[in-house]
Amino acid sequence: MPKLIFITLLSFLVITKPVDLPDSKRASDVRTTLWPRLQAELSERGFDSNYHIYLRIFKQTDQFEVWAKRGAKYALFKSYDICYFSGGLGTKTKQGDGKSPEGFYTITAKQLNPASNYHLAINIGYPNQLEQQKGYTGSAIMVHGHCASIGCYAMTDARIEEIYTLVYKALNAGQDKISLDIFPFYMDDYHMQANAASPSLQFWRTIKPGYDLFERNRVPAVGRVVGKQYAFAN
Repeated sequence: MPKLIFITLLSFLVITKPVDLPDSKRASDVRTTLWPRLQAELSERGFDSNYHIYLRIFKQTDQFEVWAKRGAKYALFKSYDICYFSGGLGTKTKQGDGKSPEGFYTITAKQLNPASNYHLAINIGYPNQLEQQKGYTGSAIMVHGHCASIGCYAMTDARIEEIYTLVYKALNAGQDKISLDIFPFYMDDYHMQANAASPSLQFWRTIKPGYDLFERNRVPAVGRVVGKQYAFAN
């Protein structure tokens, strides 16, 4: 019996061990100030205490959305104005083109930069698997502060502090990866038709199914790469 108890306690300790996340005094001080308020807002609005989030960007309306899990689905928690991004609509394809990426990205713990020259930063993971297969170039594409950038999504320092804290806390709570989906605009029929003359239309048609799945199910789309195109399972 004592041996069984020891094994059970050891298993519990392993399961509940905090995630090893990069940190800094700056990021820690921000969390100390912001997290109690953010946590209270999440609780008051009925979001799960087993905290999971999903992120979405819309270029045309300069919106950065944070969705949080509520039961089996996700609901919008907060929407932040993007301070600046470069290159207009259409995705990034090469180093130095001044464009900001569009597509489906994944954020893990190693992509946090708590000591960025741009206050706080999160690497979005460009180029992703599809972009690597297509030979797209460029690196270090971030969501960060200081409201200035080429190729990244720049926020005010106050906004990145909230976003960074929400991402950090989700990863620390056990979410191993966070989906970040970046769209040119709300991809309904009206906006697709309004942008039908764009040279990016063919690419946008390949990302629209991922947008549609989330709009229908309120669960982040599960994407993969097939024949140098996105394909979705749910």
